[in-house]
Amino acid sequence: MESIQTQDKIETLSACWNEIGVFGNHTCPKLKEAVHCYNCNVYTDKGRSLFNRETSSDYLEEWTKDLSEALVETKTSSLAVTDQAVNVMIFRVENELVGMLVKFFQEVTIPTSIHRVPHRTHASFVGLANIRGETLLVISLQSLMNIGVDSNRTSDLKRFIVIGNAENRWVLSVDEVLGMYRFHPSAIKDAPVVITKSSESYTNMVINWEGKKVNLLDGDLLISNLSLKIN
Repeated sequence: MESIQTQDKIETLSACWNEIGVFGNHTCPKLKEAVHCYNCNVYTDKGRSLFNRETSSDYLEEWTKDLSEALVETKTSSLAVTDQAVNVMIFRVENELVGMLVKFFQEVTIPTSIHRVPHRTHASFVGLANIRGETLLVISLQSLMNIGVDSNRTSDLKRFIVIGNAENRWVLSVDEVLGMYRFHPSAIKDAPVVITKSSESYTNMVINWEGKKVNLLDGDLLISNLSLKIN
């Protein structure tokens, strides 16, 4: 696709989210409230305008060529370390700092009403919530990860985090979203064996962030297990 140099592509590369947003240097003042560019009206408006643009013949020819070629599937860990910077969303669950690769995130939103489901099959399944017109299952990470409850700590910063893909989406209930940060691959370390051997552990790596340990979750494992245990 690099050969296609349409005006739309040039405009996209110079868009604010690539310069001062989550895909740039994170200096946009809107990030403090929106957390991610996906939640910003500027990003949404630009996306809608792209759907109305005319498709060039070069673009169609390029896609036709690419889709006609055989696809080679390469299996890699969701936490594979490469030479590129690693983008991680960090959030808090009770007194624990937890992180996950940004690629698993779809949305961060203020909690909505939760509809309880009787005779629920898993203790971590909190109920159902309406996210932009779609009913999704809400999961308590505190319960899923067996994190102790701090009865002395209260927070008005609770958030819903939507993870997954178009066909398999989940809502994680967390106590605070601290934002997205970029780390050099050398900053990512293997988690202690005592953590990775736990039957309920989804942590296989850790990151040191501002002098604090962040447990990095394996997003693929988490989403896969949720589908098996709760659906």
